Amino acid sequence: MLKEFKEFAMKGNLVDIAVGFVMGAAFKEVVTSFTGGIVSPLIGLIFDSDFKSLRMKLKDGVANDAGEMVGEVYLEYGTFLTHVIDFIIVAFVMFMLVKGINKMKRKEEEVPAPPAGPTQEDLLTEIRDLLKKD
Repeated sequence: MLKEFKEFAMKGNLVDIAVGFVMGAAFKEVVTSFTGGIVSPLIGLIFDSDFKSLRMKLKDGVANDAGEMVGEVYLEYGTFLTHVIDFIIVAFVMFMLVKGINKMKRKEEEVPAPPAGPTQEDLLTEIRDLLKKD
C-alpha cells in the first residue's frame, strides 16, 4: 500500500497540482495585499470613508461594568466587498493565464509537420533493388 501511495503521489499531474496550489495561495496573498493596501484606500477616497470599515449596525449592545459596549452585531459588507474584489482580480488573472496558454497551444498545433521523407525501410529497399540490377 505504501508503494502504491508513493507512485500516486509522485505522478506528474499530482505534483503539478500541488505546485499550482502553493503558487495560487501565494498569489492570493499578493492580491489581498493589493486590494487592501491600494484598491480599498482609493475607493475610500472616492466615497470618503475607509472601505474595509463599511458596516451596518444590526443590534445595539449594552455597556458592561468597564463601560465597554458588548453584544453589538454588525453586518460587515465592506469586508465582503473587499473579498469580492479579490476574487474578481484572481479570476481575471487566471482567465488571462489560461487564454495565453491556449493561444500558445494553438500556435504549436498550427506549425506544419516537416515533409515526410523516405523512411529507412524505403531506402533499404531501394538499395536492395539497385544491387539486384547489377
